[in-house]
Amino acid sequence: MDVKGLFGFENKNVVITGAGSGMGKAAAKLLVELGANVYATVRSKPLDFAVAKEIKTDFSRPEAVREVAEQVPEEIEALFICHGISDKPGRTNAMEVQLTNYFSFQCLTEALKPRIADNGSVTFISSNGGKEWRAHIPECEAVLACTSWEEAVSWYGAHPESTGRGYVFAKECQNFYVMSKAYTPEFTERRLRLNAIAPGFTITGLSDDFNKSINGDAQFGKNILENLYLGSWNGRAAMPEEMGHPLVALGSKVCSYVSGQVVYIDYGNASAWEVQSLKEQK
Repeated sequence: MDVKGLFGFENKNVVITGAGSGMGKAAAKLLVELGANVYATVRSKPLDFAVAKEIKTDFSRPEAVREVAEQVPEEIEALFICHGISDKPGRTNAMEVQLTNYFSFQCLTEALKPRIADNGSVTFISSNGGKEWRAHIPECEAVLACTSWEEAVSWYGAHPESTGRGYVFAKECQNFYVMSKAYTPEFTERRLRLNAIAPGFTITGLSDDFNKSINGDAQFGKNILENLYLGSWNGRAAMPEEMGHPLVALGSKVCSYVSGQVVYIDYGNASAWEVQSLKEQK
């Protein structure tokens, strides 16, 4: 079998968000190379490679889901949701982080799910920062239970202790959505697969924002994060392709029997943290 046939995207319609930079861009470019008809969203910076359609939108707004739904085909093979923003000093609207990094994922999945072909897939970019989702299941369940943008805004506003946890809480909700929804009839009856990758320390367009998120000093934050993620093994940061390419594989026919998984791509960081946590509990 040739490579394009193995992945199963040739001449298929694929929707990918956050294609303007980083991991989403790396994934979108690979999808183009695999012969997919790529419908890609960007927030601001236009694409520097050709796709079937480029859609400019901002997922902090409720209209974004409708705008995307109106501009993509009636049948798609796969949905890759990769957009996101970081916490950073000066971003006073913590709700924007939650709406962009989680609730829009839920809304877009629900809106486009009927259009995904049987045996198709939905794949998120989450983060190993969401690894503690098990400790916050009631809060995650409450957000997943919201059926409208307005209801989500109301919940976030009434629960500042969760909303204020920013990027981390949004990623916990993503992980919980994947693991709690994948085996439900709405996915299994049509053999729709639902997965996520959980990247570790990666160089992307958000790196500077992440560095500044600790105290506003980019160099200080960079040193802290590099020590946390790389110091114990004298490692290196990942490149966007090292996340975007596995993302495409996970949503492809290569992984046709994989569903309900949050795949940590962090060179073992999350595994080491989990083992250490379990040891400390004894």
